[in-house]
Amino acid sequence: MISDEVILSEAIRLVQDGVCVTFPVNGRSMLPFIVGGRDSVILEKPRELKVGDIVLAKADTGHFVIHRIESMDEKSVTLMGDGNLAGREHCSRSDVFAQVTWVVLPGGKRRSLGTLRFRLAAKIWYILLPLRRYLLWIYRKVN
Repeated sequence: MISDEVILSEAIRLVQDGVCVTFPVNGRSMLPFIVGGRDSVILEKPRELKVGDIVLAKADTGHFVIHRIESMDEKSVTLMGDGNLAGREHCSRSDVFAQVTWVVLPGGKRRSLGTLRFRLAAKIWYILLPLRRYLLWIYRKVN
């Protein structure tokens, strides 16, 4: 069995070489926009990063995460999963290895993360952070 670390290292190498990589996601930290165990994401070489982008990064804890950029400065980045209630990760800008540009749904349908509609939905979701616990509970019951 190949370890997740080896798979991630190879995916990062390919992305750095300019190859788009489709990568399955696990976990619930990006609900409701990315569903672990169901969706995959397309990773590309990071372009001009901005707040709101979803990235693959190695957090200062040593774990790789696919989370949204909450804030950043010239050297550091703060990340938070859409499905998280309070937890945040931190990393240096050099530890952001890929940018998520598309979500691939079951059946192969792609959903762009760069559309105005998606970015607006993500901003509204962020504003609703104080209510996120209840909204995620409802989401999990319905889905």
